[in-house]
Amino acid sequence: MKATILDMPTTKTGSLPALSENTWLRYFNFITLYVAQGIPEGMAFFGIPAWMAMNGKTPGEIGGFVAAVGLPWSFKIIVAPLMDRFTYLPMGRRRPWVLIGQLGLMLSFIAMAFVPDPLNNLRLFMLAGFAVGFFGAFQDVATDGMAIDIVPVNQQARANGLMWGAKIMGTSGSLALGSWLLHEYGFSSAILMLSVAVCLIMMVPLFLRERPGEKLLPWTSGKASPETQQIQLTNWSTIFRSLLKVFSLRNSLLLAAVAFIGLGSFNYIDTLVPIFTVQRLGWSDQAYSKFFATASLVGGLSGMIFGGILIDRFGKKRMLNIYFFALILSNCSLVFIQDQWVNSTFIGGYMMIHQVLYVFTSIGIFATAMECCWKKVSATQFTLYMTIGNLGRIAGAKLIGPMKNQFSWEYTLLGFSMLIAMAWLIIQFIHIHQQVKRVSELEENDVVGRMTGIPA
Repeated sequence: MKATILDMPTTKTGSLPALSENTWLRYFNFITLYVAQGIPEGMAFFGIPAWMAMNGKTPGEIGGFVAAVGLPWSFKIIVAPLMDRFTYLPMGRRRPWVLIGQLGLMLSFIAMAFVPDPLNNLRLFMLAGFAVGFFGAFQDVATDGMAIDIVPVNQQARANGLMWGAKIMGTSGSLALGSWLLHEYGFSSAILMLSVAVCLIMMVPLFLRERPGEKLLPWTSGKASPETQQIQLTNWSTIFRSLLKVFSLRNSLLLAAVAFIGLGSFNYIDTLVPIFTVQRLGWSDQAYSKFFATASLVGGLSGMIFGGILIDRFGKKRMLNIYFFALILSNCSLVFIQDQWVNSTFIGGYMMIHQVLYVFTSIGIFATAMECCWKKVSATQFTLYMTIGNLGRIAGAKLIGPMKNQFSWEYTLLGFSMLIAMAWLIIQFIHIHQQVKRVSELEENDVVGRMTGIPA
């Protein structure tokens, strides 16, 4: 039988290198996967709600749809251990899950496109939205796990920058293109076109192996790599015991605190600024949206181009210190230069600087979290950091009401600087190299335990 291109091992001339072998293919792979993550977010969280509002749906009905899409993101901490426990190693440790996520996302978009009369069939419409949100979150966990497993430590910051920018481009592109398609061709055609985009993106992980010698598809030639066989876990007790060991390390706990306070403070100010500009400064919601969209795009592209490079060149902790200080300084400038509050250019400039620093800081925190992960439970550990960060976001948003009830706009805005200062103080006690050393010791003890049959 004549061999097809899918049957050819990576050692053959003309075949594509594996992700573990080629830096630029790794970057390309994660850029496309994060564009795919942005597609459901742009349309489901922004485009479809605006379309529903234009067609007379109530805020409660629109909020119900957004909640249905967002709810599955709370399940990431349940999905992550499944990905650490189960996989099909001959196709790679994370790649099968990535492909399932992409396929599910494509099929859920197709299902949404064929919901009959969605504006008057909201229950089924919300169910389709839930499916889109579920597979979006599913793919997010799988992609992050693959990045931790495949991307070398010295490239993780740059990869995070590229991934962040790619997600913003996917969100912005799907919102712009999807909204235009909704207006020109109707709901079903618009959503089907998004499923086509996801299908095209799925070709990237479909034709790129994680490691040399692995299968592209279950029926093609190849086998599991020794590296993945060594780190793959085979029972639940080992997963949770390993997670407890690595997460109870001093630096892991400190990093979790930084994620909670840091991401919480960002959601605090991000929720406060639109209220401040509309209620205190008298802006329209359209004016705020215009400034925020521009600032968000500039921040995302800046992070994509410069965020990872700066951290790679000068170090994660050093750059995070600079970013935290700059965030405090910019926020204090907003608070104390009140005579410029009537100047929309000044406020817009603050929003621009803040978004750039927000993206750069998030890249630093995520890259640090990746480096602090133990590969054998990387999906679960990294997702746990992100879950703690999301809890911080909820706490940050909830803090606005009590703060504004007790204090003036100036002190309420200054609360962001206080929260960031707390995160800055905690990060002084984090020693990344010490964490990496302790994780290496855990891995060595684990190998000894498997060889001797005595749990470490």
